[in-house]
Amino acid sequence: MSWVLHPGRWPVRWRLAAASAGLTLAILVIFAAVIGHLASQRIRDDFNRELKGAVRTLANEVRIEDTPTNSLITKSPFLDDYVLPNDATARIFDANGVLRSANSNAADLGPPVPGIRQEGSLRVATAVLRSPSTGRVAGYVQYARSNEHVDSTIERLWLLVAAGVLGGTLLASFAGLAIADRAMRPVSSLTQTAREIAATRDPSRRMPQPVADDEVGELAQTLEQMLRSLDSARAEREVAMQKQRDFVADASHELRTPLTSVLANLELLQASLETARGSEEGEMVDSALRSSRRMSRLVADLLLLARADAGRISQHRSTDLAEIAGSAAVEAAPVAAGHRLEIDNGKPIMVNGNSDELHRMVLNLLENAVRHTPDGSTVELRLSRDDEHSQAVLEVADDGPGIPAAARAQIFDRFVRGTGSADTAPTPGTGLGLAIVRAVARSHGGEVEAAESPSGGALFRVRLPLAKSEEDVTPSLKPL
Repeated sequence: MSWVLHPGRWPVRWRLAAASAGLTLAILVIFAAVIGHLASQRIRDDFNRELKGAVRTLANEVRIEDTPTNSLITKSPFLDDYVLPNDATARIFDANGVLRSANSNAADLGPPVPGIRQEGSLRVATAVLRSPSTGRVAGYVQYARSNEHVDSTIERLWLLVAAGVLGGTLLASFAGLAIADRAMRPVSSLTQTAREIAATRDPSRRMPQPVADDEVGELAQTLEQMLRSLDSARAEREVAMQKQRDFVADASHELRTPLTSVLANLELLQASLETARGSEEGEMVDSALRSSRRMSRLVADLLLLARADAGRISQHRSTDLAEIAGSAAVEAAPVAAGHRLEIDNGKPIMVNGNSDELHRMVLNLLENAVRHTPDGSTVELRLSRDDEHSQAVLEVADDGPGIPAAARAQIFDRFVRGTGSADTAPTPGTGLGLAIVRAVARSHGGEVEAAESPSGGALFRVRLPLAKSEEDVTPSLKPL
C-alpha cells in the first residue's frame, strides 16, 4: 500500500479527481475566509450598534438641570426595569465620575470612558451626559452586555463555513472522479483491447474508435495505424519465413538423393577393398563412409525439422506406440552397450500418427539417455495410458547426472548440447535430437517435458493423444 502515499503512482482518474478537489478546496478556503471575516465583523458591528442605541436611549431618560456653575443630574430612570430583558448592566455617574445610580447586581465596569470597550466578558458602551442648553458635561452613562452569545454565534458561523468547505471539497472529489471516469472510459477501452491484442498476439484486431474527435480519438487513430503497420509487417515476415521454410525443406529433400548415391558408391568401394582392409585406401573409404552416414542422418534431421516448420505434416493413421517403442529399443541396443536397458511396453497403446516419425522420436530419446549417462547406468523405457486425459504417456528415464533445472526449458532448442558423457563420446550429437523429439510430439498433437527421474537422473515424458479408432487417418497437407 506504499503507492497510496505516493500520488505520482495513483491512477490518472484519481489524480484528476485530486487536482479538481484541491483546486476547489483552495477556492472555497479563500472564499470562506473572506465571507467568514465579513460576516463576523458584521455581527460584532451590529452588536456594537445595539449597545450604542441602548446607551443613547438610557441617556435620554436622564433629566439634567443647569445651575450658574454646573449642570446637575436631577432624575434617573429605574435601571432594574431597563436592563432586565437583556441581563445587562447600567450605571450613571456625575460629572466628577462619582457613581450616582446603578441597577441591582450591577457589574463593576470601571471608571467611565466615553466610547465602546471590552471589560472582561462584557462589552461596555459609555455615553456623555450634556446639558441641552449649555452643552456642559453633567455626567456619564454606562451600559454593558455580555458578548458570549456573539462569540458563540461567530463560532457557529465558522463551523458552518468549515463544513461547507469540507462538503464542497468532497462533492468536488466525487464529481471529479465521475468526470475523470467518463473521460478515461475510452482510454480504458483502448487499454483493454491492447491487452487482449498483447495476449493473443493478433494485430489484425481493430481498436475501438471514440465518438469525439479529441485527443483520445487521435490516440485511437494512431494506435490503429500502428496496428495496421504491424499487421502488414507480420504478414510480410510470415510470407518471407514461409518461403524460407519451404526452401530449406525442399533443399534438404534434394540433398538426400546425392547423399544416397554417395553412400551407395562408398559402400561398393568398401566392398571392393575388403581384401585391402587395413590399407591406407581402406581407411580413407571407411572414414568417408562414416562421415557420409553422419551427414545423411543430419540432413534427415534437418529435413524433418524443416518440414515441421513449413507445416508439411505426414500421413497419420492408427498405430501401436508400444510396438514402435519396442522396435526403437531393438535398434538402440547396440548403441546402449555398457548400459542396462529396461523396457515396459507390454500393452498395445494406439495413437494416431506416423510410425516412422514416432520411431525416430523414441530412438532419439533412448540415444540421448545413453549418450549422456556413464557406462553401467540404467535406462528405462515405460509406456502407459492416461485415460482421464485420453493420452498415451511415454517416459524415458535414467539414473545419470540429470538435467539442471535452469536448462530444462532450453534443452529442446535446436543445436543445444548437454555436458557430460556426450562430450567425450566417439560420435557426439548434433544438438538436434531433442528438437526433433519436440517437433514430432507437437506435430502429433502432443508435448514433451523434461524433469527429474525418481533416481535423480533425467526424465523425458511425452504425451500423445490416444487414437479414437484404428481407422483414424489424418490426410496430409503435403505428403512426404
